[in-house]
Amino acid sequence: MAHEILYLSYKDVESLNLEPDLIIAAVEDSFRQKGLGLVEMPPKPGIHPRKDSFIHAMPAYLKGSDAAGLKWISGNPENPKRGLPYIAGILILNDPETGFPIAVMDATWLTAYRTAGATAVAAKYLARRESEVLAVLGCGTQGRSNTLMLSKILPIKTVKAYDINERALASYEAFVREKMGIDVIKASSPREAIEGSDVIVTAGLLLKEPNPVIEAGWVKPGVSAFPLDYDSYWKSSAIASMDKFYTDDIEQLLYSIKGGWIRPIERIFGELGEVVAGKKPGRESEREKIMCMNLGLACHDVAVGKLIYEEARRKGVGTHLPWL
Repeated sequence: MAHEILYLSYKDVESLNLEPDLIIAAVEDSFRQKGLGLVEMPPKPGIHPRKDSFIHAMPAYLKGSDAAGLKWISGNPENPKRGLPYIAGILILNDPETGFPIAVMDATWLTAYRTAGATAVAAKYLARRESEVLAVLGCGTQGRSNTLMLSKILPIKTVKAYDINERALASYEAFVREKMGIDVIKASSPREAIEGSDVIVTAGLLLKEPNPVIEAGWVKPGVSAFPLDYDSYWKSSAIASMDKFYTDDIEQLLYSIKGGWIRPIERIFGELGEVVAGKKPGRESEREKIMCMNLGLACHDVAVGKLIYEEARRKGVGTHLPWL
């Protein structure tokens, strides 16, 4: 019996031009399924071949949408010096009925936009509706994708950006102007970017021994903070000053703390999936300072991967490879 796999390269995935709203909806649905106990997803195991590098295995099965797969993803802070992306990987989708792989796709684009989709969902439930000022620290791929996705949820009018890499900052500035029609205010320091901002996104490198700089006194009442780089930018005192701390998966957070990648968190209010599913409250006050540290969930990869697979089949994009 013949069996084929659909192979999708980075250019194939990118060429599909998936609408941000579709990605956000897929990620929100996977959060809801997780909150309702409809997701099988062990904490991601990882190996670390070089300093501050990682290669993670991320399997998940979404019972509500009957989707299964695994992402094999890596991050290496030395890659930009080699002219390579920091993040690289593949996603394998499986037929839940037979277990056979049905697609293998580049996961670089997927990771950027499913991560940004998770931030957008967090903002939908946790940010103040009138949040207009966005601070972005780290203006690479994640900085760009998160800014775009947040603009679909919040009425962003001002963007303040900080990055030590001038080329990354210039690229980010051009992206935001093209996609959102907003001029970027270049901050000379993290503090300048953060003070007075309604929403804060930190998108630096994941470092096991970071040098965090963000102080508790820099953030104003009513702020919503979304660190994508674990606690690399945030001092423990700044995290502790939050009125509520959410994450995407408590078990995975504790696993990362045990492995030394995140410093201990004093108070964990709950998981974002519980908020989406209506099991726990989100924002309850205009003055609450809220942080949601999304570590990245395999169920989001599988949900968006299924979306990509179905769109590729509909448009006839990709290469069919023989399997059996």
